[in-house]
Amino acid sequence: MAVTFFVLALGPFVGSFVGVLVDRLPLGRDVVVDPSACGSCGTRLRWRDLIPVLSFALARGRCRHCGAPIAPHLLYLEILAAGLGLLAVLAGGAPAYVLLTAVMLWLLLALAACDLAMFRLPDVLTAALAGVVLLRAPDLGAALWGGAAGMAAFFALRHVYARARGREGLGLGDVKLMAGLGALTGVALLPHLVLGAALLALAGALVMHRSPQRLSGRTPLPFGTALCASAAGLWLWGVV
Repeated sequence: MAVTFFVLALGPFVGSFVGVLVDRLPLGRDVVVDPSACGSCGTRLRWRDLIPVLSFALARGRCRHCGAPIAPHLLYLEILAAGLGLLAVLAGGAPAYVLLTAVMLWLLLALAACDLAMFRLPDVLTAALAGVVLLRAPDLGAALWGGAAGMAAFFALRHVYARARGREGLGLGDVKLMAGLGALTGVALLPHLVLGAALLALAGALVMHRSPQRLSGRTPLPFGTALCASAAGLWLWGVV
């Protein structure tokens, strides 16, 4: 019961921290030490401005000091993280396993958001994902083989694409991400993971192609986001 309450209570705060990552990393700002402040007027935010979901609702999505709108993605991330925590609890298991599952899902959310916002997969997050997945793996050997196979396959794909096209198609962040995702799925389900990600990326590309800024052959796509979403889908389906 204690772990259930902890996970459910922590979820929105995790989503709030993911929003901090997305907003600060592109600017090179510290995500831990720097105090939270309004992006428009620079006023330092107090504790009552930092309560996930509730502060946004009470302020009607605007800064209390200058009235500037608060970016809605901050609210969405808080709600998503809360929902992922609830899913981890509903999936069940021993308390430690529930907590590890919640952390795994939150890391997938953080990585997906970072790649979607800035085409970056921070090393600290990919390493943390791999560690958490290995800790919750029912078969450590199979998880290690899956992670190694995933990294090897993406490293080879990255090299072949670069040689064939003369430019980078996959970043090293995607290769490192596959350490955790491959460990989660195992070797047998790696094709399912990649196929799901490819279909999601294709759907995203079609949406972009219909937007005013049409897609070109050199338009970057956040494939790490698609991989994280595909992994979360496989977990939700119950096959990993």
